[in-house]
Amino acid sequence: MREEGYRLVSNNNSNLPGRAALTLKLTWHYLLLLTGLLVVFYYTAPILMLLPALLIIFTIYFFRNPKRNIPPGKNLILSPADGVIMDIDEVYEDKFIKGRAIRVNIFLSLFNVHINRSPVPGEVKYRHYRPGKFIPAFKSHASEINEKNYIGIENQSYKIMVCQITGFIARRIKCWVDEGKKLAGGEIIGIIKFGSGTELFIPVESGLMVKKGDRVRAGETIIGALPPD
Repeated sequence: MREEGYRLVSNNNSNLPGRAALTLKLTWHYLLLLTGLLVVFYYTAPILMLLPALLIIFTIYFFRNPKRNIPPGKNLILSPADGVIMDIDEVYEDKFIKGRAIRVNIFLSLFNVHINRSPVPGEVKYRHYRPGKFIPAFKSHASEINEKNYIGIENQSYKIMVCQITGFIARRIKCWVDEGKKLAGGEIIGIIKFGSGTELFIPVESGLMVKKGDRVRAGETIIGALPPD
């Protein structure tokens, strides 16, 4: 089982030290290994030092935690991930919503920010981890067979679900929230390491503001609006 708990360093988007601390927490073991290789190559094969140096730069870049301007509004549905919307369809969601829902499928490339954020303010009511395979996340059937983590959030009288999905390269899901956790809209909830996918399930009555092919940013892009109470 690859899904793990993790204590967040900071959820303050304007706090640069806090954002940098989270990146360091996620990367220190990679950086330690790469720095060790850098030292070894310095004494044995200096020409090879460029490789670990480039990997150190890429590791810090990949695990970056940029500031996000989270739009206000309790009925807004924000994107849970950075990436491109691969598909939007209506499905029957049988695990948490237990009814019809709109599914928004987001593909994250190797160069996207991979931190996931809560699409709405609310309380985590459901967590479920499912082992699986690791086919490329952009494949249409990846959602059905890949490793997956489900996070169900209740907002007022509505249920929303985020699914973290591994890909061919991404083989590590981290989810940092548990049942009972109260979330703010745009709050950090986890990360999927390296190229992957994220699904968002929202009520069918929601007003959509995006379409297939749109590029979205976690905690910042408005996916739609919940129906009025």
